[in-house]
Amino acid sequence: MCLFCKIIKKEIPAKIIYENEKVLAFEDIEPVAPFHILIIPKEHINTINDLDDKKAAVFADMMMAAKNIATAQKIKNKSYRLIINAGEDAGQTVFHIHMHMIAHRKLCSL
Repeated sequence: MCLFCKIIKKEIPAKIIYENEKVLAFEDIEPVAPFHILIIPKEHINTINDLDDKKAAVFADMMMAAKNIATAQKIKNKSYRLIINAGEDAGQTVFHIHMHMIAHRKLCSL
């Protein structure tokens, strides 16, 4: 079982920021910004490359979670960055789709 699946099952502690029936969000243990959380689907999917038409709706759930978190956490101007690493060469280290949500500091343009 992957690390994130263990967090979903509450077998490993995490500081949970947001949860609904499809998505869980928690603080990153190695933050790169003052506000750095991970948003994950509760269903295990290794990478974006493993999605199919049926599972693709999870991204809408993750995006809505980000919007709801920005409101609940009073993120300044609702300004934040969402990042998804797909595959080892892109920097993915946990193979359970996840989105980094970073805020509370000025970020460079990409």
